[in-house]
Amino acid sequence: MPLELPPGTASYSDRSPPPKNRQLLQMLGFFVGFAIALFASVQGLADVLSGLVPYGVEQQLGALIIPVYEQQAKASSEEQGQSSLIQDKLNQLVDRLETHLPDEPHHRDYRVIYIPTAEAQPVVNAMAIPGDRIIIYEGLLAQMESENELMMVLGHELGHFAHRDHLRRLGRGLLLQLVLAGVLGDVGSLQSIALSSATTLDNSRFSQDQEYQADRFGLDLLQQTYGQVAGATDFFARMSQELGSNIDFLTTHPGADKRVRRIETEIQDKGYQVGERSPLLLPLSKP
Repeated sequence: MPLELPPGTASYSDRSPPPKNRQLLQMLGFFVGFAIALFASVQGLADVLSGLVPYGVEQQLGALIIPVYEQQAKASSEEQGQSSLIQDKLNQLVDRLETHLPDEPHHRDYRVIYIPTAEAQPVVNAMAIPGDRIIIYEGLLAQMESENELMMVLGHELGHFAHRDHLRRLGRGLLLQLVLAGVLGDVGSLQSIALSSATTLDNSRFSQDQEYQADRFGLDLLQQTYGQVAGATDFFARMSQELGSNIDFLTTHPGADKRVRRIETEIQDKGYQVGERSPLLLPLSKP
C-alpha cells in the first residue's frame, strides 16, 4: 500500500526536484544582502536624526541629564576640596584644547564633571554627554602618566561632540523622540527622554568608525596644542598590555592594540613629530 503524505506536506518529484546548492546559496545571499542593507539604512537614519536635533533642544536635554552625574560626583566624593581642585585643573586643560576647535554656529562651553570612585571598584572611563559635558572618572585619571596622555583622551571626547556621536549614542528611538519633542516643544517628553538617556549613555558603545574619527580629532588637537603628539598612544598601549583588565574606556571597538597602530600610522602620514611629555600636575594619589 503506497504511503500517502498529509495534504500540504512538501514532497519532491521529477517535476519539483529539491533545491540545489546553488539555489540555496542564492537565497542565503539574498537574505544576507537584505540584512546588510537594512543595517546600513538604520545607521543612516541615526545620522540623519542626530543632525536634526536643534542645538537648543540638545542643551535642554543636557540640563536634565547633567544633574544625574553631578549627583554621582557629590555622592562619591569624601574630599570635596580636592575634587574641586582636580575638576578645575581638568577644565583648564579643556579650555586649552577648546581654543583650537573649529568655529561653530553656536557657542559651546565644554566643561568637565569629575567623579571620584571607590577604590574597590574604580571606573576607568570618560564620555561625552549632551549639554557640553565631559565625564571623567577618577579611575581613568589614576591611569594617566602625563598631561599629554590626558589631553589626547580629552581631545578624543571633544571629537565625539564635533561629530555628534554623543547624540547618536542615544539610539534611534530616543533620537526620534528628541527630534519630535524639539519640534513640538514638549518639555514633558524631554524629561522622559532624559531619564532613559542617562542609562543609555552609560551602557551604549560607539562604533569602530566613530572611535577612529574621535582618535584622529584628538590627535590633531594634540598637535595644535603642543606642536607635537607625544602621549597620543600611551594610554591605549599600556592598557592593551594589561591582560584581563576590565577597562570601560577600551570595551568599544576597535581593540586597544589596533587603535595604537591606526594612530601611529596617522602620525606618520601627517608628519607629526613626537617630543617630550609634560608632567601631569594633579592632586591625585596613584594606586
